[in-house]
Amino acid sequence: MIVVYGAGGIGCYVGGRLAATGAPVTFVGRQRVADVLAEHGLRLTDYLGADLRVDTVRYETSPAAAAEADLVLVTVKSAATEGAAGELAGVLKPGAMVVSFQNGVRNGEVLRERLTDQVVVTGMVPFNVLNRGGGVFHQGTEGALDIQRHPGLAPYLDAFARAGLPLQQHDDILPVQWAKLLLNLNNPINALSNLPLRDELSQRAYRRCLAAAQAETLGLLDAEGIEPAKLLPVPMHRFPAILRLPDFLFRRVAAKMLAIDPLARTSMWEDLEAGRPTEIDYLNGEVVRLADSLGRPAPVNRKLVELIRAAETERRAWSGPDLLRELQR
Repeated sequence: MIVVYGAGGIGCYVGGRLAATGAPVTFVGRQRVADVLAEHGLRLTDYLGADLRVDTVRYETSPAAAAEADLVLVTVKSAATEGAAGELAGVLKPGAMVVSFQNGVRNGEVLRERLTDQVVVTGMVPFNVLNRGGGVFHQGTEGALDIQRHPGLAPYLDAFARAGLPLQQHDDILPVQWAKLLLNLNNPINALSNLPLRDELSQRAYRRCLAAAQAETLGLLDAEGIEPAKLLPVPMHRFPAILRLPDFLFRRVAAKMLAIDPLARTSMWEDLEAGRPTEIDYLNGEVVRLADSLGRPAPVNRKLVELIRAAETERRAWSGPDLLRELQR
């Protein structure tokens, strides 16, 4: 049995794709999500035209539902990882496989510290999922699931492949996590813009904000001796220069990047819309922590953390030029 623990947007989408293609999946999460899925069922759509339904969803709200799980996909927000680890430690059977499909770079370690009788591996979801309401979850950008290589995953590879979510295994997952985090540095910029991803990335001023955050982070990663994985056709070190191109050149050079579903937005935008705390401390905040450990500054990422914390209290839509000036101050 597969259990999705913390089944919000990512969890409902990944677990829903598995369930829609025959895998036995139990979802564990909040009562508000359980109520929506009980009324509407689960519908999974994507930018390629997929449209799948799961009419009968087993959605539980108690950690005890994970007691017989063979594979647990942890998809809680990063701030909830330690709590989830404690809950799972009390119910999981020894030897169960646990996969962290979360943002940030440290969640797998947190789970591993508590779940000493289980096998914990780190994964990464590279695509965006939008909760459209009424039990509909939409994948707006491309990408396979990345995961730390482990022989214990072998029994599940076919199920993920049938679901259209093949597991791409890596001997070293940390460079992949940092590459994803470099892309996720756009999350606060997108949330502050209050625009769909495609519209935001079409404007050079917003892209220059992202380029500044990425360039700052890449310098810190160089100092730490971490080479981010190549997730896109160009190496991550060249990405800031491409982002800074004028709009007409960017459209030519990075046409695929702008071939984003018009519905796609970031989870941080969704969190602000819903009045929930964001994961800013585990994205740009992770960059600030790295800078502090190296005794180096990170003014751009630190400012983005401050702006999102302010937006959690009072929303404001920033224009690209205004946001760029704020980051350059």
